[in-house]
Amino acid sequence: MNLNNETFFKMLSDNTRLRALMLMQRMGELCVCELTHALNVSQPKISRHLAQLREYEIVGTRRDGQWMYYQINPELPEWTLLVLQQTLSGIGESGQFYDDFVILNDRTKQINVSCCT
Repeated sequence: MNLNNETFFKMLSDNTRLRALMLMQRMGELCVCELTHALNVSQPKISRHLAQLREYEIVGTRRDGQWMYYQINPELPEWTLLVLQQTLSGIGESGQFYDDFVILNDRTKQINVSCCT
């Protein structure tokens, strides 16, 4: 794993990456289309940020047909998993982070399936 503490915190310092990670921390595996909808960003922008997270193995991927699903890498060092867990505990119910969750949760309930199926 090519992740060190400086790189990990640099990855968290970008708002789009942090918001995406907080959604994954809260909800588990998410598709690119779910992230673009919840964060209201373009597919190229979210894909660029996810590629950076994947490069440092912060997230893992699973392909299902044409869809790519992302989740926090469970094999991250324990301290990084604790940082993500504590970050969600501290900010997950506030402001933009909570709004992202509500948007995604409402969308999932509305169509009763993932946006990619």
